[in-house]
Amino acid sequence: MNATHLIITADDFGAHIAINEAVEAAHHHGVLSAASLMMGGEALADAVARAKRSPKLRVGLHLTLVEGRPLTVCPKLMQQNGRFTENLVKAGFIWFFSPSARRQLKAEITAQFEAFQATGLKLDHVNAHNHMHIHPTVLGIIIDISKRYGVKWVRLPYEPQTMGWLKPLMWMMRWRLKRSGIKTNDIMLGLAASGHLSEITMLKLLQSMPKSGIIELYCHPATVNLPDYLPGYEAVVEFAALQSDVIVSHLSHETIKPVGFSDIFA
Repeated sequence: MNATHLIITADDFGAHIAINEAVEAAHHHGVLSAASLMMGGEALADAVARAKRSPKLRVGLHLTLVEGRPLTVCPKLMQQNGRFTENLVKAGFIWFFSPSARRQLKAEITAQFEAFQATGLKLDHVNAHNHMHIHPTVLGIIIDISKRYGVKWVRLPYEPQTMGWLKPLMWMMRWRLKRSGIKTNDIMLGLAASGHLSEITMLKLLQSMPKSGIIELYCHPATVNLPDYLPGYEAVVEFAALQSDVIVSHLSHETIKPVGFSDIFA
């Protein structure tokens, strides 16, 4: 591939009004090109309305299977408070070893796809909260139902310099997606700086990114910091970076226009 395709995605769209506001503003007045929608988000209806009045914003499904509210009754996946577990490792073991948990997981993932489809938005991509779609069981379910819901692109959360022991898992994930006819980005930027993607950090990432390939830079912007929802995250700093004149100028100089996954014919 000789061209550089850059996708700049905001996660957690629909989780909070402040996130929705940032997504809309950073898309219209900055470099944000895509957003990943949480179907159990408390501000879902507001996010869908903003997406529909922003036809160039590419919207994907942000599957939420930990740290959120399920759409189905799934006792094996839930805590006593009715929310998903916040223990990612525990969730991964349960999904892998419990047949009943896998059945409930598939039902919940299917429900989230159905809910996205009901919004009337075009599905640009699929990923998962906390990147839990790298789990073999979750990825297998996505692949299994992909044709039913028109899944053509799935995020590969592969930032080469930060992967370490996860590299083999990334290679396997890429191979499974390719074998299933599902496309993915080549690399991802922003993992190491998640929650702290300042203008300076974003610029460094953009300056050092490969000169060809499909590259996704992901972020968590909001118009105010959200310590209860995104503890420790500098969401306002990320929001500012997405609208920075320095970032806009750099991409313009490099003649790179951020796009959505579905805008790429690879």
